[in-house]
Amino acid sequence: MPSSSAENKTKVLYGDHIGREGKLRVGCSAIVPDAAREKVLLTRRSDNGLFCLPGGMIDPGESASEACEREMLEETGLRVRVVKLVGVYSDPNKLTVYPDGNKAHVIVLCFEVEPVGGTLGLSGETTEAAFVPVGEAVQMDLFHGHTGHIRDWMENEDRAFVR
Repeated sequence: MPSSSAENKTKVLYGDHIGREGKLRVGCSAIVPDAAREKVLLTRRSDNGLFCLPGGMIDPGESASEACEREMLEETGLRVRVVKLVGVYSDPNKLTVYPDGNKAHVIVLCFEVEPVGGTLGLSGETTEAAFVPVGEAVQMDLFHGHTGHIRDWMENEDRAFVR
């Protein structure tokens, strides 16, 4: 029996400490501002059609900054350098369910990055990539709570947020 399109999408479930139902995974997200810091880069995910910050899981044997730089290159074609840690996000009331049925409580390290090369493009994981005005981005329903990451970045704090 064919799967419905809803079953083939990464989704996020919410509930009281629902994160305990998944394996612990550590990922990263990247905020790429334009030169004026008025826009941020968003990508549209190919697996669920939602916009998000570029990013993904940290692989064994790589640092968080290496993972962020690798994910940016893979998803957008941009080579970046990590500028600073924006925040650490570990909501125990959130569970990510992947199309293959795997479930994860994802801890996300969000970084501000700056482009150092490459050309903005798409990948098998992205269907759209665009710089979006910050005010518009924080009004969008972004995947995995990325709206909160952008709001924290807008505060331009010297210290990282821990949420």
